[in-house]
Amino acid sequence: MTIPTNREQLLTAIQHNYARLTAELDTVPAALASERTLEGHAKGTHMSVCELVSYLIGWNALVLRWTSRHAQGLEVDFPETGFKWNELGKLAQKFYADYAGLPYPELLARLAGANARIVALVKAHDDASLYGQPWYGKYTLGRMIQFNTSSPYENARARLRKWRAAQPR
Repeated sequence: MTIPTNREQLLTAIQHNYARLTAELDTVPAALASERTLEGHAKGTHMSVCELVSYLIGWNALVLRWTSRHAQGLEVDFPETGFKWNELGKLAQKFYADYAGLPYPELLARLAGANARIVALVKAHDDASLYGQPWYGKYTLGRMIQFNTSSPYENARARLRKWRAAQPR
């Protein structure tokens, strides 16, 4: 899929990649969702499907927090308070811990809720506010949303497909 350059393309990318991701997540038996057998975010590590979903929830929540704070004229700590861009592995671990212990169906419900709020956020903006000017560094708001929603959804789907193909039949 091409990089979105307007609101409709961004909505399409988010909704399309989310639908494909959820179709893949729906094939994961809850009994396997907590096993750390999925290729991790850091090289040579493994995570569970639950942790993968936690990671996606965490990034979606950050996007929502960034935009809320920005709209209120408050300072935004990128990527997250206490973390630098070169510490994303540590941030992933934080996301895993934030949602540890939640059952798989609850994680899926939280991801669905976060995705719905992201879609509503995008719908509340026009092309000019999403793509008309830099929002963070050289990146527009639309690009920052895409970096942290539709792109990770597609990456997660690819990880799940690879993992599922390696599972014993």
